[in-house]
Amino acid sequence: MNVTGHTRRPASIRDVATAAGVSYQTVSRVINGHPSVRPATRERVLAAIEELGFRRNATALALASGRTRTVTVLTANTTHYGYASILQGIEESARAASYAVGIGVLESAEDAAVAAEVQRATDAGGGIIVIAYDPAGVRALDAVPDGLPVVGVVETPASPPGGESPWVWTDDREAAYQATRHLLSLGHETVHYVAIPSSTRRTSARTSGWRQALKEAGAPEPRPVQSSWGPAGGHAAALKLAGDPSVTAILCGNDDLALGVLRALHERGRAVPGEVSVAGFDDAPHSAFLTPSLTTVRLDFTGLGRAAFALLHGALEESAPVAPHPVSVPELVVRESSGPPPSGT
Repeated sequence: MNVTGHTRRPASIRDVATAAGVSYQTVSRVINGHPSVRPATRERVLAAIEELGFRRNATALALASGRTRTVTVLTANTTHYGYASILQGIEESARAASYAVGIGVLESAEDAAVAAEVQRATDAGGGIIVIAYDPAGVRALDAVPDGLPVVGVVETPASPPGGESPWVWTDDREAAYQATRHLLSLGHETVHYVAIPSSTRRTSARTSGWRQALKEAGAPEPRPVQSSWGPAGGHAAALKLAGDPSVTAILCGNDDLALGVLRALHERGRAVPGEVSVAGFDDAPHSAFLTPSLTTVRLDFTGLGRAAFALLHGALEESAPVAPHPVSVPELVVRESSGPPPSGT
């Protein structure tokens, strides 16, 4: 116990690395008796271990050997459909491989809060999976120390990354392209877009796919309506769009937004799909049971979670094959909420 009366946190393997002025991997090799460490370096690490009172517990042993059975998932949300389904896929695959899964919730995108959560995940040992669909997740993925096994579940990148970036993603660009092309093929002059937040300030892949379909069709490009993740955001956005009779097709950034859009159109007396067609994203479980049932793009988030764990598992076990950037393929699901525009439009 220190002078403030608080119990001091036991020294971690990263504390030893900092004190000895070496990398995390070097400390692991010393702990594990690896012969490739220089004698002077080994002595420095052993001195730091003694000075800090570091104890080689079961977690440290697993970490040093690369055969740990623990995975920590860092995420800013555990309730939205995509996030929750990714967590489900990770947990199912981890359980089948006899791995334990911990969850670290990123409550803020502030640097200090992100760094503290990353440190807790690092100290827990094992590998880390970061769901980087928002600014907090992106910062956490960047903050994971070099040499620690990590996989990022990310928005569709602008171009395929190199082998140094162990990421998985869904093809959001293709999904938005398919949905927009479907609505245009029904005869709509253009398609308005209610967007979910992007993890970065750049144009999201969903917005890019929507814009590409409009450009290829020579259709006007309305300004995207930036919204939130949930039904309330979709409701507020659609209340503005509903007053414009030229709006006959709306693509929503996810199915929760579409739920709010449908409600707002109903309140404004705009029939779906008679006057306005609506399409969503994700194919959440409730989508097939709305009235009208929702046209959407199915994304296999559970499969994405499984792919993320498989990639991390390969890095942790070393002997397991490491697949390069698995990608989930979208599937357009046409239901009742999409149809031709009103005659005479």
